Amino acid sequence: MLSVELHTHSELSYDGRDPIELILQQAEAVGLDAIAITDHDEIDASLEMAEVAPEYGLVGIPGMEITSEVGHVLGLGLRERVPAGLSFGETLDRIREQSGIAIIPHPFQKSRHGVAPHITRDELAGADAIEVYNSRLLTGRSNRQAERFAERRDLPMTAGSDAHIAEMVGQAVTYVATEDRSVDGILDAVAAGETTVVGKRTPWRISFRQAGGAMKRRAVLAMTSLF
Repeated sequence: MLSVELHTHSELSYDGRDPIELILQQAEAVGLDAIAITDHDEIDASLEMAEVAPEYGLVGIPGMEITSEVGHVLGLGLRERVPAGLSFGETLDRIREQSGIAIIPHPFQKSRHGVAPHITRDELAGADAIEVYNSRLLTGRSNRQAERFAERRDLPMTAGSDAHIAEMVGQAVTYVATEDRSVDGILDAVAAGETTVVGKRTPWRISFRQAGGAMKRRAVLAMTSLF
């Protein structure tokens, strides 16, 4: 079993805070085997992380959180940025063209750009895996919905901390049943459903602090764009 963090954000995300070095240090400290950095509509930090992750004893999985026209999609195993604003189906196609896998994060959380309210259940089932435990939850209802859906459709399940600060890396972990410590080996096992999810809630005070920081950074970016 490999312990894998599949959903984190660096300072390259508009709502992230920390550089990849701090994220990797935290991943090493909590005993992870592999980690993906999935910045919003950006991939440069993730590609850099994948190169230096072995220095921390980690497998670095390159990827990003893509804003499709109906909501967020995690693309893992990517080499190039997938554009935002594409249809759900086209987004999945672009990920797979790079031999990556498409995981749907927080699918039933409409307030956080979950895709489920905007597509059919058959379309949702066309993903390679469903994130059934997202650490940034308030009640846990949407996580339970995601888990029930994945179980009914016999879809692979993953967990993600959705960490926007380094300290929260490792809050939710996907245990992957493989001895192949490579990006391809891990993602193949995820797509085959060889996973177990374990997670705990991000403390509310930290979730609110992350949300406040994101609002502040959005405001700064908006002001900057005016000049």
